Amino acid sequence: MSRKCEICNKGVVFGIRASHSERKTNRSWAPNLKRVKAIVDGSPKRIHVCTRCLRSGKVQRAL
Repeated sequence: MSRKCEICNKGVVFGIRASHSERKTNRSWAPNLKRVKAIVDGSPKRIHVCTRCLRSGKVQRAL
């Protein structure tokens, strides 16, 4: 599974972690994805959607 929202294409973001002593290491932030059953092109389908899209109503859930 790619860690990307299928609605807004939000994906993993990379950055640098800095400790208290300023030693630098790489890190990543992943989006909060949920696998939901949604209506896509008129039929129910399981897709990976970020919680921001779920809360804002960009996805019509198929229950």
